[in-house]
Amino acid sequence: MSCAVLVRCLAALTLATSLAGCVVQPVEPGRVAVARVVVAPPPLPVYELPPCPGDGYLWIPGYWQWGADDYFWVPGTWMLPPRAGLLWTPGYWGFVGGVYVFHDGYWGRHVGYYGGIDYGGGYNGSGFVGGRWVHDRFYYNAAVTNVNLSTVHNVYRQTVVNNVTINNTRVSNVSYAGGPGGTTVTPSAAERAAARAPRVAPLPVQRQQRDAARSHPELFATRNGGHPPIAATPHPGAFTAPRTEARRTPPEPRPGRHERQRRDQQGRDSGDEQGRT
Repeated sequence: MSCAVLVRCLAALTLATSLAGCVVQPVEPGRVAVARVVVAPPPLPVYELPPCPGDGYLWIPGYWQWGADDYFWVPGTWMLPPRAGLLWTPGYWGFVGGVYVFHDGYWGRHVGYYGGIDYGGGYNGSGFVGGRWVHDRFYYNAAVTNVNLSTVHNVYRQTVVNNVTINNTRVSNVSYAGGPGGTTVTPSAAERAAARAPRVAPLPVQRQQRDAARSHPELFATRNGGHPPIAATPHPGAFTAPRTEARRTPPEPRPGRHERQRRDQQGRDSGDEQGRT
């Protein structure tokens, strides 16, 4: 056996040993994987939703995205859907084949699988309890969304209690599915059906929100320690408007290997960049 083959075999054995007992998240059919990283994303920050600006707006929860060498926070925001009757299925990080893969979100008639991640604002890990469509009007659940009754008129109140969320107060801030410490929720039959149904890709304004966040150094995890100063915006692109900061609550402890993993990822990104030049 050659040295090169032996090294590959030992590397595979080491990876298999390190992943023993971990849940590996399957790639959802038809879901677009837009990033692959060896570093686990930070815990989700805790923040208050800004007030809904008016009837018809839907809440799009914030999430961590990968930049050149670090995670950065894409603030949650209110926005109008592509058309009446559509709901947003958030993107999520899943542990696949030894790396963390980000599966992009989408619009559809029903909310699909988003990794069992408790994003808040009605996205409590499965489905959506922040509101519902009645014909061409969206009705808001005031128990889990921030609505001003002087500007939003289609409102009901339904208290939501489960094992991770009570009235939009997040108990678990884990931000990824599968892997060490990740969620273990698997897709339900309804969520699998939603994945096979027609869907609409993220709107350009959602891409712009992500790209604008990337240009703010203070939104990167190594700069803010997992507490982004702009956790949410009242509408897409409103980074200088009155915004919501993450609460300074004690974060979940990060594994000691996080910094080593981040440096490893930097090395990989640097090597890929040199290979392209």
